[in-house]
Amino acid sequence: MTSLLRRLLPGQAPVSLRERARAASGALAGLLATGLVTRATVGTGVELPLLIAPMGASAVLLFAVPSSPLAQPWSIIGGNLVAALIGVTAALHIADPLVGAALAGAGAIAVMMGLRCLHPPSGAVALTAVLGGPAIHDLGYGFVLWPVGVNTALILGTAILFNNLTGRSYPHVAQAAPLAPVPAGRLGLTSADIDAALEDFDQVLDIDRGDLEALLRRAQLSSLLRRSGPTTCASLLTRDVVAIAPEAPLREALTLLRRHHIKMLPVTDERARVLGVLTQTDLMDKVEWDGRGPRLGFARRWQLTLGRGRAPHGCAADVMTTEVESLRPDMSLAQVAARMAQSGHHHLPVVGPDGRLVGVVSQSNLVAALLTEASAEVGASEGRSAGLAA
Repeated sequence: MTSLLRRLLPGQAPVSLRERARAASGALAGLLATGLVTRATVGTGVELPLLIAPMGASAVLLFAVPSSPLAQPWSIIGGNLVAALIGVTAALHIADPLVGAALAGAGAIAVMMGLRCLHPPSGAVALTAVLGGPAIHDLGYGFVLWPVGVNTALILGTAILFNNLTGRSYPHVAQAAPLAPVPAGRLGLTSADIDAALEDFDQVLDIDRGDLEALLRRAQLSSLLRRSGPTTCASLLTRDVVAIAPEAPLREALTLLRRHHIKMLPVTDERARVLGVLTQTDLMDKVEWDGRGPRLGFARRWQLTLGRGRAPHGCAADVMTTEVESLRPDMSLAQVAARMAQSGHHHLPVVGPDGRLVGVVSQSNLVAALLTEASAEVGASEGRSAGLAA
């Protein structure tokens, strides 16, 4: 009996009490705002429903699982309007309400899947159009705009505001899947592999494809961390680092990059603490070029002036990237790979316990070290197999 009950329970990830309270509060705000605004607009003397029942199901998706593909704006807008149109059409042309409701629900699902706006509560919208009674039937196709369209717009607007104010990106943007710079044998999953698996699975999944890939990548990195060898960041960092002061002019930064054939300069203060990094991309994207070399354009100067409250000087500090991931010498190769993959940078500074720059790790050095470690692991495994065979 216990085994049967366990099989009936969904394999849902644990959710904190705070997140449950956030979702419930969002649903309260969304439904209450939708109902109150609707009532204030039309008054209380009308026979039409101010808040249709499917909005309760929409609230579950919009506030409890705002990252779901089924909860995105096009899903609720397209799904509800399509379902309302199909439901009204079925009610007008099919005499038996039960047959009409069944066809309306089935038709809504087929069309929503074709238009990529699948929204489960919209199935209830289709049924409401058929089984809602005389007040709904008298509206005809007006039901699509009122109350369906108005309810949909109000609860969606509340969801956009509430989710973003409480730390949930909505409309949801899939996380960027970290592409770890590691050998294919140890982190061989590609985007094409994921697409092939999804095509073979051939079922609707309640997770964004990008989120799925990011989750799998993070699982791979976690596995890599667990199996990491003894090699540390200190053994692969380059200690002979060319750095630049924040007040150095842009022309000096360009000269250093060209002279030393490098792509990144750590920007350090007088105590060798890392303030940021200046890359080739920074010089290409954030400055303008003429016969005299790199200079700050008007837009960049105005942006810096507003942000800092003072005029820029056309120096390294004006174009450097300040949100920089740094490494520690005692980090394992797997930790370095994870940090580099998540940051998206090809070079990362390494700082000591005192926060001072001690070196730089490049992606090429990391790949070489990981290949060496992987080869040693394969060699050890073959040695153990040979020993067992003997």
